[in-house]
Amino acid sequence: MKQKITEAHLDEEGFVQGVKDCLPTVLGYLSIGFAAGVIEKTAGLSIAEIALVSLLLYAGSAQFILAGMLLTHSSISAIIFTIFFVNLRHLLMSAALAPYFRHLPPWKNMLIGSQLTDETFGVAIHHTANKTMLNERWMLGLNITAYLNWAIANVAGGFFGQWITNPESFGLDFALPAMFIGLLVLQIIHRKNWMVDLIVALSAIGLVVGSSYLFSGSGAILIATILSATIGVIIEKWK
Repeated sequence: MKQKITEAHLDEEGFVQGVKDCLPTVLGYLSIGFAAGVIEKTAGLSIAEIALVSLLLYAGSAQFILAGMLLTHSSISAIIFTIFFVNLRHLLMSAALAPYFRHLPPWKNMLIGSQLTDETFGVAIHHTANKTMLNERWMLGLNITAYLNWAIANVAGGFFGQWITNPESFGLDFALPAMFIGLLVLQIIHRKNWMVDLIVALSAIGLVVGSSYLFSGSGAILIATILSATIGVIIEKWK
């Protein structure tokens, strides 16, 4: 009976619902994708090259890195290795979602994993609450909406980039952090576990401030993220 209820629930979460659930990230994708297109245009890429990068690489942080390294005339091997290590986090995200798609054949799992981004992962992991599996049609709707939206935003940024020389002045550099903050708030509200979330947040603040005296800014953030997440896991286990 439980299995039938689960399957019926999955049938209600089809492609269209996945598209709807992706809409909160659309504005963020438009702005940050537009900024990425502007910077890629500044780096000397053509509109066609910008479109190919957004469709084939499809990674905001990696595309910003690519544009910056092109501007500094970095070698191709350096660009490849840098982007490879930056995108290694996708292995962790895919591994976290994999248990919810065990009912699918390997090729469908590969398709879902290849379209996964930080934002779609955030929406999906929020959607997994009280579930043991996810509908692949829902995930497809979520991923394709984000994918097409990102490509369109990149191309638009590349087209209008010749008139925008300083995207930071429009606040476009804050679009990605703002989108992550929104996803985090939604997840915290759904969890309703304020004490653990507060302890983890305060730990992260204290750790990043303390680590900044010993490490670089990015290193301090990485250390604070790992240690505060570990603290949260330990508290959850002890409860």
